[in-house]
Amino acid sequence: MKASILKTKSYEFAFNVVSTYKSLIAEKEVILSKQLLRSGTSIGANIREANNAQSKADFTHKLSISLKASDETEYWLELLKDSFYIENFQKLKNQNQEINPMLISSIKTLKKINL
Repeated sequence: MKASILKTKSYEFAFNVVSTYKSLIAEKEVILSKQLLRSGTSIGANIREANNAQSKADFTHKLSISLKASDETEYWLELLKDSFYIENFQKLKNQNQEINPMLISSIKTLKKINL
């Protein structure tokens, strides 16, 4: 069930990241917006990819990649906020911070099972 919640939340987050990317591109901000787009959409893509993992170790690895992408996304969000490019920072940060603990919990559980 947790994977389904992760899929849903990460998809909603990616959708909002894409919307933010579009508005940044309209303002002619290209470099940071592409970084945000890549990392923000990578979270959900790797969660989806984990569903087709070949082993528990592969599943754990894909979720770990999602966690790294989530952390990177927070960096880009903070930089964009501090550079006065985005106004919806708090909404995106909150969404990202909802996903993080679920990823951490899932990874910890999987590592216990693999031992």
